Amino acid sequence: MTLSEIKRILAEGGIQPAKSLGQHFLHDANQVRRILEAAELDSKDRVLEIGPGLGALTEGLAARAGRVLAIEKDDRLFAWLEDHFAGAKNLSLRHGDALEVLQHEPIDWTGWKLVSNLPYSVTSSILLQLSASSNCPRRMVIALQLEVVQRLLAAPGDFDYGVLTLLIQLRYRVNRVFRITARCFFPEPKVDSAVLVLERREEALLSERLAVVFARIVRRSFSQRRKIMLKLLKEDWPGEQLIGAFDRLGLPYQVRAEAVSLDQFVSLTRMLPILRIQPSPDNPATK
Repeated sequence: MTLSEIKRILAEGGIQPAKSLGQHFLHDANQVRRILEAAELDSKDRVLEIGPGLGALTEGLAARAGRVLAIEKDDRLFAWLEDHFAGAKNLSLRHGDALEVLQHEPIDWTGWKLVSNLPYSVTSSILLQLSASSNCPRRMVIALQLEVVQRLLAAPGDFDYGVLTLLIQLRYRVNRVFRITARCFFPEPKVDSAVLVLERREEALLSERLAVVFARIVRRSFSQRRKIMLKLLKEDWPGEQLIGAFDRLGLPYQVRAEAVSLDQFVSLTRMLPILRIQPSPDNPATK
């Protein structure tokens, strides 16, 4: 879909891109092709697309995959998509908030792929919601704004290393594929984007039960970034148990969370007693 086509469709429908929904429509056909190639689709694949917009990516997904489920929140765009893709038998369009669908509908995404130019406004929430589930998609190919990309790819000691980094990397291996400049979107965002491929780990680093504890440890450890991690964790665990775990891992008592690796957080999770953490409907990482 070209830039002129996007402008024409929006003008004819009296549609203004909604800033509140983070709407930026990808119009560069070469970038669309590269996203589809990164997804490595075949006729057996089931694909979830969140925020299809005007369907620039949807068309290619429907042509290559066996089944596509596209969730669009915007009433105006959904009506246009229904009309435009009326003949696509392997495409299911869903009108609604994708985050609410993921939170409240028990769908097993284990064999699915997520392929999306994710709306800027819900990027982190969507990724956390999907990755927190043991039934998370086996592959995600996603276009994201660079600041989120940097957080997902961060390593210990990096400025962007934090909660999002660790909660996603617990479930997925994260690989950067290519950059997309802002001028490939309409309207142009203030920052460039990049496409990442997230491959679900073949063997989970932690059980589902321990993954809840891991999320609690990580969130507590980064709750005040400049404070010593050991002191922060004492709000949830006895000091003696923490000191014993830190000693076994060779972690200095003065270490801050930003210097602790994924493997060290995983090992710490296995050493600490499991708390009775009640699942929170507002916190996907505790589900």
